Amino acid sequence: MIDLRTIDEVTRKLADSLPPGLTQRKEEMERQFRQVLTGAFERMDLVGREEFDAKCALLEETRARLEALEVRLAALGDDPGK
Repeated sequence: MIDLRTIDEVTRKLADSLPPGLTQRKEEMERQFRQVLTGAFERMDLVGREEFDAKCALLEETRARLEALEVRLAALGDDPGK
């Protein structure tokens, strides 16, 4: 999930960019922006950097094990005595 500070920062920037006629509704608009952004990010099913890095490390380890097994399998296939 995305950091709430990031959502707050984007919300503030959006609210600050409102035209002068809408500034009196700034708080209401910020609330709506926050709701829309939070909902959108939740639907995206994002993962955090730590989880992403952990999955990458697991994938690298699995790939190395697969390559080692492929080498062993090839060696067994080349050995006519077995």
